[in-house]
Amino acid sequence: MRLKRVGVKWPRLLPRLPEGRRGKRRLVQAVMAGCVLALLPSTWTYASTSSRVGEVADAPAREVAMVFGAGLWKGEPTPYLARRLDAAAELYRTGKVKVVLVTGDNSREEYDEPDAMRAYLVKHGVPDGHVVSDYAGFDTWDSCVRAKKIFGVDRAVLISQAFHIRRAVTLCEAAGVDGFGVGVDDEHDATWYYGGAREVFAAGKALLDATFRPDPHFLGEREKGVTEALAGGVAR
Repeated sequence: MRLKRVGVKWPRLLPRLPEGRRGKRRLVQAVMAGCVLALLPSTWTYASTSSRVGEVADAPAREVAMVFGAGLWKGEPTPYLARRLDAAAELYRTGKVKVVLVTGDNSREEYDEPDAMRAYLVKHGVPDGHVVSDYAGFDTWDSCVRAKKIFGVDRAVLISQAFHIRRAVTLCEAAGVDGFGVGVDDEHDATWYYGGAREVFAAGKALLDATFRPDPHFLGEREKGVTEALAGGVAR
């Protein structure tokens, strides 16, 4: 027995495309305007950091190096984070920095970026007393604000991947930290391309953070870790 096919009218899910040359031209113009607006924040971060980003060899001598977290794998720094830490260790060995501030996520007990970063640096020649941990660096803006307000950092060498470092320098400047950015090179794999694409959207949030300057997720009381480490004390 053959069933009769019943016609079903589905609701239109997409807007109707404009018809005619003028309508299509306006559509193209709107798309182009949207693309330009989306890229403006990224253009802003590049333009504002043109002379303040380089490689390890270009970094000026400053007392503090600041390393941003980049994830853990089975409790150890990911390859991307390890390369950031390698750059910090090299800056310490060559005498360009005296203290390394590691800032990352420790929002849950089983995930502790700063302690993993500290252990890696100590293993690679940085004395434990010259590493300071920020356990509430939940994002770039939080890390920059806390470096200034909690740890009293006014100037620092900032270390991250090349696709992220310009945003870090821009945000730290907005937070009151005069930063020179070291962009660590990496193999251009899927993670690298994902990071670069993500920066287009993250730059938009950075523009909002720099404009409205919200408090970080957790501020807390002033800490003396950097001051004590520079004075020869024991940092934590």
